[in-house]
Amino acid sequence: MPKSHGRVLVPFLLLLISTNMVAQKSLVFGFIVRDEISRRPDPFRHLKSYDGTYNLGDKHYWASAAFTGIHGYAIAGIWLLIGLGFGSYMIFKYFHGSPTTPVVEYPPSSYILMFSLVVLFTILAIAASSVVLAANNGFEHRVERLRQTIFDAGGDTRHTIRRVIKVLLSMQTLLSPYNSQADKMLNVITHRLRRGSITIQQFVDKTRHVSNEAIRTLCVTNIVVVTVNLVLLVCALVLLVWHWPLGFIIIIFCCWILTTLSWVLTGFDFFFHTFAEDTCSALEDFQQNPQNNSLQIILPCASSESSDKILVQIGSTVHNFITQLNYKLREVQGFGLNDNGGNSVGTRGVCDPFSGAPSYSFTPDLCPKDTIPIAELKYVLSRVTCYGENSTGNCANEGRFIPQASSMILFAYTQSVEDLVEIFPDLQSLSHCSKVRQAFGNILQYQCRPFRRSAQILWSSMLSLSIIMVLLVLTLTVKAHQETGRSFDTCSITPKSS
Repeated sequence: MPKSHGRVLVPFLLLLISTNMVAQKSLVFGFIVRDEISRRPDPFRHLKSYDGTYNLGDKHYWASAAFTGIHGYAIAGIWLLIGLGFGSYMIFKYFHGSPTTPVVEYPPSSYILMFSLVVLFTILAIAASSVVLAANNGFEHRVERLRQTIFDAGGDTRHTIRRVIKVLLSMQTLLSPYNSQADKMLNVITHRLRRGSITIQQFVDKTRHVSNEAIRTLCVTNIVVVTVNLVLLVCALVLLVWHWPLGFIIIIFCCWILTTLSWVLTGFDFFFHTFAEDTCSALEDFQQNPQNNSLQIILPCASSESSDKILVQIGSTVHNFITQLNYKLREVQGFGLNDNGGNSVGTRGVCDPFSGAPSYSFTPDLCPKDTIPIAELKYVLSRVTCYGENSTGNCANEGRFIPQASSMILFAYTQSVEDLVEIFPDLQSLSHCSKVRQAFGNILQYQCRPFRRSAQILWSSMLSLSIIMVLLVLTLTVKAHQETGRSFDTCSITPKSS
């Protein structure tokens, strides 16, 4: 019987090996195959196509995703060059221009028009800035909630693996005196599971730190740029009615720089919008195919076909073991196993938590009332074990027909099967990615839509602010040129009469 007990461990060990081996490969592959991702230019490959998939562990994916914000970066560069050129021209004109340049006369309506345009664009810029700040706060909240859900799934996975390791160590302690091969295999598997648990923790810690720094940097930069921009807008309105030429020029210079930064942030916000779309699409794909993807490191999932096959093998082995055990128990019922007392095995023996062929489903709650759980079998064994202090005659009279040495071996294997049954739900959870599926299902159902929407609102509001700031800066520049060489009363719109 010990030999048959030993066979129970084989499929269990195979399952752990297969899941752990898959976990080591999980940082290599991506989630999904999408044409728009693979066709993105990759700056690290001289703008050739990325030719890959969504992969959190691939720098080429991040580079190609960041490159989607090129429109913002490019406009920022062009705007900065225009500013440098215009500034250089104005400086050159100031030092080398003719001091007797005639002052062009404008009709009063033109001053009123330019003043109205400046006020209009300033109000629009303030409104857009308020929307950006609100969208930035909403986006940060959505990202933090999504990150926490994913990292909680990783933490639950580690706790599950640690429970499995704890049971494995218990099995190793029980079997080491009787089965050296099983002891060595269990030692190897516990080591690999520990390494897998450490890998998951390292992934979670690294990803948590990197994502936290990236999101915080983006959100803080958005807040700083927009807040400073709001201050400058208020100052521009004040200087507009005070008519201080030097201060007005300083405001234009600062607004030009902030407009450049706004376009850069527009590119970065669009990059995060793209990443939000990729992430939600990847999670949708994960629900259909949890194999070969970068987030698989959160929960090492074996392939569905192989894991189901191994789980069926475990169920089959335990089912056959308990069937044989119950057959033996029925043979020896005449030895007092069903006497009155709390340790009776009942009329149908030990409960079999697995159904019959071909599925061998795990159904521990469907045991007949006249059976006992396998955990209580050790109490029955103690009643029929002939311990060393008892004489052979006394043991025979008391119905204790199992020698103590054999009983200890039988207890070790029976306890191992009990431990295996105990962690079988955890094995099912690990092999089927149940915790990750639940977490990602929660994200897809409740978080992805608002996450996508908040990223889109942030990007579009920053784009609107950047466009309005371009129009405002140009209007301020025209207004400054219009007021050059003229005298104004405080809070007046039109200049003094010559």
